[in-house]
Amino acid sequence: MNLARPHLPVTLTARLLAILVTLLAVAGLLVAVSTTLAMRTYLTDRLDSQVLDSVGRASRDPDDVGQSDDQPGPRRPPLEFGLGDQEGSLAAVTTGSGWTAVTLEVKPGAHRPSPEPLPTKALRGLDSLDLEESGVQQVELDGAGTYRVAVRRGEVQGQPTILVSGLPTHDLDRTVRRMLLAQLLLTGAAVLAAGVVGQRVVRRTLQPLKAVATTAHEVAGMQLDTGQVGETARVPEEYVDARTEVGQVAGALNLLLGHMEGALDARHRSEQQVRQFVADASHELRTPLATIMGYAELARRNPEYDGAEALLKVEAEGVRMRGLVEDLLLLARLDSGRPLAREEVDLTLLALEGVQDAQVLAPDHEWVLDLPDEPVSTIGDGPRLHQGLTNLLTNARRHTPPGTRVTVSVSREPTGVRLRVADNGPGIPEELRSRVFERFTRADASRTRDSGGAGLGLALVQAIAAAHGGLAYVESRPGSTVFTVDLPGGAVSLGT
Repeated sequence: MNLARPHLPVTLTARLLAILVTLLAVAGLLVAVSTTLAMRTYLTDRLDSQVLDSVGRASRDPDDVGQSDDQPGPRRPPLEFGLGDQEGSLAAVTTGSGWTAVTLEVKPGAHRPSPEPLPTKALRGLDSLDLEESGVQQVELDGAGTYRVAVRRGEVQGQPTILVSGLPTHDLDRTVRRMLLAQLLLTGAAVLAAGVVGQRVVRRTLQPLKAVATTAHEVAGMQLDTGQVGETARVPEEYVDARTEVGQVAGALNLLLGHMEGALDARHRSEQQVRQFVADASHELRTPLATIMGYAELARRNPEYDGAEALLKVEAEGVRMRGLVEDLLLLARLDSGRPLAREEVDLTLLALEGVQDAQVLAPDHEWVLDLPDEPVSTIGDGPRLHQGLTNLLTNARRHTPPGTRVTVSVSREPTGVRLRVADNGPGIPEELRSRVFERFTRADASRTRDSGGAGLGLALVQAIAAAHGGLAYVESRPGSTVFTVDLPGGAVSLGT
C-alpha cells in the first residue's frame, strides 16, 4: 500500500518556501482579522454613542427641547425629535398598541433628508427588541437593513410611551468590508512578493547544501573498488564555513573524502605491494630452487659426476633460501606487531662489533667509528638491532667502491638515541631515494644475486626501527649518503 503523499513539496527548497509563504499568509490573515475586528469595535462604539445621544434627546419632553425660544417656527413632532441628522436614522414610538416609525431618507431631487414612514414589514422587526434593556441593541428590519438601536421609556403629552432611536450599520459594514478587502489584498501581495523573493533567498541559502549533495552523488558514482582512486571531488571552498551548519557539513564531507582517498590509496598500494612481494619472493626462491634441482638432476644423470661438489652447491643455495625465508618471516612477524625482546642494549658496543665484522668482510673499505665518551644504551631487542646495523653496513659495502670511507656513529639526542651509517660513495640514484626502504628494491633491475641481496635488508632496517618505536630515513647526494636510525631513549614499548 502506497502511503506517499505526492502533492506535498519534495525538495527542501520547496518545503522551506511553502513554510515561509504559509506562515506569512497566516500572519497576514491574523493581522487583517484582528485589525478589522478592532476597527469594527471602534466604529460600533462610536455608532452606539450617537444612538444613545439620539434616544436621550427623544426621551425628553418635547415641549422643553423641541425648539429653543429664539428659534421661530412650529415644534417638531415627538416621533421626529428622536431622529438624528444622519441619513437612514430611525425613530420609533409605541404606546403598547403598535409601532410607529420613520427614517430619514433623501428623496430624488431633494438636497436634505426628510422623514419617511417605515414599511409595515420592517416594523415587525421591532417586536424582537428587549424593552427592558437600557443599552444599545442590534435589530434586523426587513427591507430596511440592520440598525443599532436604544430603548427609553418616557411620557409624551402625559401618556407612557416607549421611544426607540437608532442608526443604520450599512456605512460601518461597508467601511469594515473595504478595510478587510484592503488587508487581504495587501496580504496577498506580500505573500506573492515573499514567494518570489523567498525562492531566491532560500535557493541561495541552500546552495552550499546543494553543492554537498552534488559532491556526494559524484563520489557515489565513482568506482572505488578497484585501482587507485586519486583525488575525488570536493565541495567548493566558498561553501565551507565553520560558522554555519551547512558549511560545517561541507567541511566535514571534504575531510571525510580526504581520509577516504588516503585509505583507498593506501589499500591500493598495499595490494600492489602484496602482488609485487609475492612475485619477487617467488622469483627469489625460484633461483636457488632451480640451482638445487639442476645439480640434483646432474648428479642423477651422470654417475661419474662428483656428488660432493653438487652437495656443496645444494647446501649453499639452501643457506641462501633459508636466509631469504628467515628475512621474510621476520618481516611478517614485525608487520603483525608481535612483541620483541626487552633488554638493555649497548649501542656503542653494537657499533664496535659491527665495524669489526665489516672490516673482515671488506678490508678494501675504510671503516671509521665515531663514538661518545660514555656508553649509549637503549631498551630493545639486541639481536634485531644488531641485524639492522649489519644490514646497513652490508648495504654500504655492496653499493660503494673500494676505498670508500664508511663512518658509524652513535649519539644521545634530546628525544632518544641515534645510530648513523655514513659513506662518501656515489650516492643513491634520485629515482630510488623515495623507495629504498621498500621490499625487494635494488639498485639494479637485474634478477641475479651477483649484484647484491634480495632487496630486503633496508626494509628490515625500517621494520626493526618501527617495531622499537623509532624511525629510519636516508639523506643522499653524490659523495655523501647517510642512513639514520632514531630510537627512543630509556624504557620504551616494543612492538605495536
